[in-house]
Amino acid sequence: MSKRDLKKYLNELNKEQLEEQIIELYHKFSDVKVYYDFVFNPNEDKLVREAKFKISNEYFPVKGKKSKMRRSVAQKFIKHFITLGVDVFIIADIMLYNIEIAQTFSAEKTIKQELFFKSMLTSFQQTVSFLMEHGILSEFQSRVVAIKDETLHQNWVNQYEFNAIVERFEY
Repeated sequence: MSKRDLKKYLNELNKEQLEEQIIELYHKFSDVKVYYDFVFNPNEDKLVREAKFKISNEYFPVKGKKSKMRRSVAQKFIKHFITLGVDVFIIADIMLYNIEIAQTFSAEKTIKQELFFKSMLTSFQQTVSFLMEHGILSEFQSRVVAIKDETLHQNWVNQYEFNAIVERFEY
């Protein structure tokens, strides 16, 4: 069904029928419930705390398990926050936090998987693009530069790519 057809269908419904459909969607689909729960009670602080906890748990597990270092965990939160319409400053904070916690982990443990470094570079590229796209790079520039500096300090295999990304907007 196209958006046009949907609008036509919805225009044919009366108020009670529309209410019934929205309530049914709310009960049937968890995404709809999550959306409305957020719209009516946008507790962004709680969402951020939960996201940061789960992201850090990937590197520093609370229960003595081995670190999984999955970038996908942070990516799911970022995508979810974008879908909900969370403030771009909060999304940017989570994006940067993901890289910063990974760097904290790599400072303590030697990482041999090249995929880890490639994954962090991808996250960094996406973060800088997001910041530029939303015109908020200047507010987060010090954290971006600190991430780049840390890759140099830790001698990451792809440190020059991080440096190249930062050089594009520093000059």
